[in-house]
Amino acid sequence: MSNDDIPDVRDGLTRKERIVLKVLHETQRERGDHDVPTPMLWGRVCEHFYISPEELSSMLARLGARR
Repeated sequence: MSNDDIPDVRDGLTRKERIVLKVLHETQRERGDHDVPTPMLWGRVCEHFYISPEELSSMLARLGARR
């Protein structure tokens, strides 16, 4: 298990989850608070670290950021 997979004691988020939420928030603001298509989010998240599209969808569902 790497440090990226250890939940933070403050809120239980891992480093990767925190990056995904930050990128999602920034992209929503750029789009005028509209929904962000998953492929667009995936491309931007992959600028920070690689994640498969399936893993991203699973993470978004777990975080409650997906409808």
